[in-house]
Amino acid sequence: MPELMMEIFSEEIPARMQNRAADDLLQLMSDGLRAAGLDFVNPRSHATPRRLVFVAEDIPEHTPIVLEDRRGPRVDAPDQAIAGFRNGLPEGAAIMERETPKGTFMFAQVEKSGEASTAVLGKMAGRILERFPWPKSMRWGNGALRWVRPIHRASFLFNGNVTVLHGGGNAAPVAESDDQGFITYGHRFLSPGPIRATGFADYEAKLRASCVLVDREQRKQTIRQEAEALAKQAGLKCREDPDLLEEIAGLVEWPVVLMGTIDDRFMTLPPEVLVTTMRIHQKYFVCEDADGHLANRFVMTANMTGCDDTIIAGNERVLRARLADARFFWDVDRRVSLASRAPTLKERVFHARLGTLDDKADRMQALATALAAFVPGADRDKVRSAARLAKCDLSTGMVGEFPELQGTMGRYYALNDDESTEVADAIAEHYAPAGPADTCPVLPVSICVALADKIDSLVGFFGIGEKPTGSKDPFALRRAALGVIRLIVENRLRLPLATCLTSATALYEGAFDVRDDTFGLLAFFADRLKVHLREQGVRHDLVDAVFVAGDEDDLVRLLVRVGALAQFLETDDGANLLVAYRRAANILRIEEKKEGRSYVGVIDATCLVERAECDLHAGIERAAPAVAAALAEENYGTTMKQIATLRPLVDRFFDDVTVNADDEALRENRLNILAAIRRTLDPIADFSRIEGRR
Repeated sequence: MPELMMEIFSEEIPARMQNRAADDLLQLMSDGLRAAGLDFVNPRSHATPRRLVFVAEDIPEHTPIVLEDRRGPRVDAPDQAIAGFRNGLPEGAAIMERETPKGTFMFAQVEKSGEASTAVLGKMAGRILERFPWPKSMRWGNGALRWVRPIHRASFLFNGNVTVLHGGGNAAPVAESDDQGFITYGHRFLSPGPIRATGFADYEAKLRASCVLVDREQRKQTIRQEAEALAKQAGLKCREDPDLLEEIAGLVEWPVVLMGTIDDRFMTLPPEVLVTTMRIHQKYFVCEDADGHLANRFVMTANMTGCDDTIIAGNERVLRARLADARFFWDVDRRVSLASRAPTLKERVFHARLGTLDDKADRMQALATALAAFVPGADRDKVRSAARLAKCDLSTGMVGEFPELQGTMGRYYALNDDESTEVADAIAEHYAPAGPADTCPVLPVSICVALADKIDSLVGFFGIGEKPTGSKDPFALRRAALGVIRLIVENRLRLPLATCLTSATALYEGAFDVRDDTFGLLAFFADRLKVHLREQGVRHDLVDAVFVAGDEDDLVRLLVRVGALAQFLETDDGANLLVAYRRAANILRIEEKKEGRSYVGVIDATCLVERAECDLHAGIERAAPAVAAALAEENYGTTMKQIATLRPLVDRFFDDVTVNADDEALRENRLNILAAIRRTLDPIADFSRIEGRR
């Protein structure tokens, strides 16, 4: 059966959008084919800087034949109506009678022939073109179509026929046949002219001959292999950089890998300056010697052949100019101390409603010093100094030119001023962790300053109502909360989070409602913690249940409790006790709602009649203080063993005892027994939030 190949040929698509666009095209086309009832195999998509491509095989030439039910008149309708219904049906249509809620009607089963796939594909592809989910798009010319960049031609080839969806103007997509064949274009500068293809294999081969590698993985492999070969030839190795490789593969259609040289006079700059200039600004791969030290070579990827020496010389000249600027800033910035730059923070606004960076530095200094009490080994004086200096490098020329180096340059300038290594490291690390893959600080002073920076931002933005909504998080508060969680959990800090949030809020001098903001932030932290732990296989419902119980805000203790609870629920005692708790809680909820009162679990021993309720009462009397003591000692294994002793007693109670007895005194006492079960278990976790055994 025929192959479908679709290409959207446009101006350069931003590299960061290409992978997502290829995935979206694959998904949208596959979904559209399924919705049309068209079978297909081996669907795939490709992206280059100038084109998006979709290919699928074994697509039928027509949509499938379907049987359509047509309802006619009632069976007791006038003969004229019935005759009219019969006459309007195609020959051979099967007629039957069918009962419906509104009576017995005549129905006919009509065979509906399939539609030509070309027509279906044209409509489907046109809709996709109009509604493609680019993060940013534009209009050009006088039309209404939006695309990431102006489209030159969008067309597809199916069963030997070419359909043009967009011919290069800006009109809405219209499917029109084209008898000139499937036309595309090769490399912008290296291809001689238009290319006509008869299928994807032909398309891919002819584009390769026209200096275009359609497959992104092939481009990546070419770049990787040639870069490694050039580095090896020079006695070096090319530093692995998957993100940069991915980006460069989206910048070139015909990768040509070359090696350039860095002037020796720039090799005394901090390595981070060299790497940032090459990697971020120039998209070069860094080379290292056998010991892992930065070498005076770099690897570039051109999109042009035949003028290698000119390309190398041009790139070396550009890099030389960038590094000359860096050399100037490096020399000038060190003429004054980092501390002397602190007053300039008053001129920099952190946020219009949250003050200047100087205000933030004051809050960070106070909060970090307070947090030092919970971080073993943290020197309060060094914490205070590091917090005060943490943002000062934002006023340096180097960070102004290379903002990616904030914190990093602060460390170099602090060491130049003879600050202690702990203070300098804290300045460099206080932004960390900046993401899931980033390393978490482990040095005491660094931990304090990093926590203070993130907690201050969270409290401030929550206080002014700038909370994350849906997919929008302009101030990266989700990342900040995750950073706080990692700092606490990975360093096993026994830090009362609610108290710290309250202290941070107080530093804003009463501008916010401390209690409300703290509660909202704790719930936000609970959500982030569940996301963080999900990849580790920790159940979100258990985190939720323990977090809510007793307003738990010690994350280290919380995780230990969650682990103990998870193990307990995997046992028969745990699973059955959970069921019993739910049963007790449901009965209490119904009765308390009906009566408009709460049962507090005060049991009257004189009203205990049945053996099962006497035994359960005695069991609760033994377990409750033992559970409380074990919780206070953070001995959660003992806690679970104690509540496990209640399981057979609770089972027997529900088997032998009628809770809603006719005698009101017995009924009330038995409801209090259920309330005592709830009261005993609730300090451990909110069992009502647990989904069950898994």
